[in-house]
Amino acid sequence: MKTISRILFLAYFFLITTPAAESADAQFYFDRGGNYLNEGQVDKAIKDYTQAISLSPTFTEAYYNRGQAYYRKGLYDEAISDFSKVADLMPNNAEIYNLRSLAYYKKGRYSDAIDDETKAISLNAGFVVAYHNRGIAYAKNGQYDEAIADYNKALSLRPDYIEAYFSRGVAYVRKASSDFKRACEKGNKLACDNFKQLSQ
Repeated sequence: MKTISRILFLAYFFLITTPAAESADAQFYFDRGGNYLNEGQVDKAIKDYTQAISLSPTFTEAYYNRGQAYYRKGLYDEAISDFSKVADLMPNNAEIYNLRSLAYYKKGRYSDAIDDETKAISLNAGFVVAYHNRGIAYAKNGQYDEAIADYNKALSLRPDYIEAYFSRGVAYVRKASSDFKRACEKGNKLACDNFKQLSQ
């Protein structure tokens, strides 16, 4: 199945207002970490974001960007931890639940991914990507009807969403395969033939 929608790994993608100005030193490490991240020097970016956080423990943007860096390295537990910190600091931001959902998905925690996308959608009913990503997680859970419903919703909001068409097609095929398998097990030869074709 096609992977869920990508995160845009841009150091300044998530611009927010923090309660107080960050210290000059923390800001320096944050800015340099952003440059490292944009250059693909992920380890150096993580080190600088960690330093920024040590100097300013509520530096939300630093947690957000470090979470992205961890995600890029495949360190999904660490990414989840940082995204959770951002969610604690900004509980009404739909995007952070979508991002944490992606990390949960990578860990195979599909129910958690579904819960986070549901939260994102509750905060932003027009969040097209969240519907698609929740559909992917539903499909991985074998909940094809729910997945198809989410792809339909995504397409109603964005009719040119190619990934949603692809994902819906895959869900239809897998749902059909599951039904053919059940019918085959009950002795329907034609269902067995169809199941065999879909399994090839």
